[in-house]
Amino acid sequence: MTGLVFELLVMLVVILAAAELFTNALEHLGERLNISEGVTGSLFAAVGTALPETSVPLLALTSGTAVSVNEEIGVGAILGAPLMLATLSTFLMTLAALRQRKPGGHISPERTGFRRDMNFFLIAFGLAAAAMFVPHHAWYIRAAFSIGLVAIYVGYVVMTFRASRHLVAEGHGTEAPGKMMLARVGLPTNLGTIVLQLVCATALLVAGAKGFIYGVEGVSKILGISALLLSLLIIPIATELPEKVNSILWIRRGKDTLAFGNITGAMVFQGTLLPAIGIMLTPWEPRVEVLTGVVITLLAAAWLRLNSRAGGLPIWALLANGVLYAIYLGITLS
Repeated sequence: MTGLVFELLVMLVVILAAAELFTNALEHLGERLNISEGVTGSLFAAVGTALPETSVPLLALTSGTAVSVNEEIGVGAILGAPLMLATLSTFLMTLAALRQRKPGGHISPERTGFRRDMNFFLIAFGLAAAAMFVPHHAWYIRAAFSIGLVAIYVGYVVMTFRASRHLVAEGHGTEAPGKMMLARVGLPTNLGTIVLQLVCATALLVAGAKGFIYGVEGVSKILGISALLLSLLIIPIATELPEKVNSILWIRRGKDTLAFGNITGAMVFQGTLLPAIGIMLTPWEPRVEVLTGVVITLLAAAWLRLNSRAGGLPIWALLANGVLYAIYLGITLS
C-alpha cells in the first residue's frame, strides 16, 4: 500500500510538470498561429489533455480478456469523464480563483465560445443518453446515433475555427506571457521547438496519467471496489488531472477563456466521439449507476449554460457544481 501511495505522488508530480510545459507551449503556438483563445483552449488543449481518459475506454474495449469487466470499465470511463469535468473540475478551478475574486466575483470566458461549447455538449450528451434506450438488435439505429455524434463534433470544430478570426480582431487572440520553456535552455523559439515541447509535454501527460491510473486501480483492488464503480468514480479523477491542472494554472493567470475552454472543449470531445464508440462496442444500457451520472452531468452542464451572463459566470454558481458532484457521490455510494 505504501508503494502505491508513493507511485501516486510521483505520477502527480509528473503530471504537474507536464501541464506547465503543455500550457506554456500552447500559448506560444496559439500566438504564433494568430488564433483565438477559444481555438487554443477548446480544441488544442482539450484534445491534447483528453488523451489519457480517451485511452482508458479504448484499451479496455479492445482488450481480449474479461469482456464483461472491460465493457463496464469502458462505459464508466466514457461517461465518468464528462461528469468529472462538469462538476469536480469546474469546482476545483473556481476554488483556485476564489481567493483573488471572492464569492461575489465572476469568471469571464469569452461568452460566444463558452455558449457554443455548452450548447454542443448538451445536445450531443442528450443524444448519447437517448441511445441507451435503443434495443441492441436495432444496430442500424445505434449506428445512426454514433454517426450523428461524430458529425456533431465535426460541425463543432468547423464553427470554432470559423469564429477564430473575428475573435482575434476583437482582442481575444492567444498571447504568451513569457519565454517558452525550451528557450530557457538555449533553444530558439520557433514552430519546430514549440511542437517539440508540445510532443514532450503530451507524452509526459499521458505517461503520468496512466501511471496514476494503475496506482488508483491497485488501491481500489485493495479496497474491494467494483469495476463499474471504479471507472465511474476513481479513474476519471486520475485521467482528468491534466485538464484540472491546466485550467487551474490558466485561471490563476487571469486567462479565463483558456481555463474554461480547456474544460468545456474536452466535454464536447468526450461527449461526442467517445459515446459514439461506446454505443457500438458496449451494452450501453440505462443501468441505475449510469443514469445517475448522466442526469447529474446534464444538470451540471445546463446550470453552467444558464449562468452564462454578460458579466461572466458567478463564482457562487460555479461552486454549486461541486455540490452536484457531492450529491452524485452520496447517491452512488449509498
